[in-house]
Amino acid sequence: MLITSVNIGKAETITHGNQSMTTGICKRPVTGPVAVTESGLHGDQILDSEHHGGVDQAVYAYSADDYDWWAGETGRDFVAGLFGENLTIRGLPSDLYIGDRFLIGDLVLEVTSARIPCGTLATRMSDRGFGLAFRKAERPGIYFRVLNSGAVSGGDSVTLVEGGGTVTVLDLFRFAYETSHDVENLQRILDAPIAARVRAKVEVVLDSLSAA
Repeated sequence: MLITSVNIGKAETITHGNQSMTTGICKRPVTGPVAVTESGLHGDQILDSEHHGGVDQAVYAYSADDYDWWAGETGRDFVAGLFGENLTIRGLPSDLYIGDRFLIGDLVLEVTSARIPCGTLATRMSDRGFGLAFRKAERPGIYFRVLNSGAVSGGDSVTLVEGGGTVTVLDLFRFAYETSHDVENLQRILDAPIAARVRAKVEVVLDSLSAA
């Protein structure tokens, strides 16, 4: 795998129809090494800290190959950073296991969750229906926690170290939309090193099943 772009976001106001919001989703490619710590990339701004960022979702990566797929499906231009990712990576699989690790020089990242689309992404894409298209595509990109700080630059190679997990990124993506749940499967998800926000949602569903 190869990092084709490192992207940083500042606060910007975006508008589509009657929707207007100030967000950090508009990430732009930068040159040179960027420091990455447990809180994310240096200089990257997170405005909605309730739903984004934090140590378990410190870095978001999207596949350059999936951008090629979107361009072919829609006929639109898809440029690095458009989906709000920090790292655009050529060769990034869509369905890694939770707990898999990426080595980029001294930087060590661990897979924690999938990206679930929100209204901000639809506004960014100027398409109110884009969230549904993103769901159907099942190309969500991947969130990571930072296990060891380091620096990252465009052109860096990425080494995958498999963690031996049983829960995939797409398992978590599909969980977000499921309307019926199985206790055994929910417990399997909880046994993985998933992001704290996802864990809280799974625990709520599991508690409701147990109460029933």
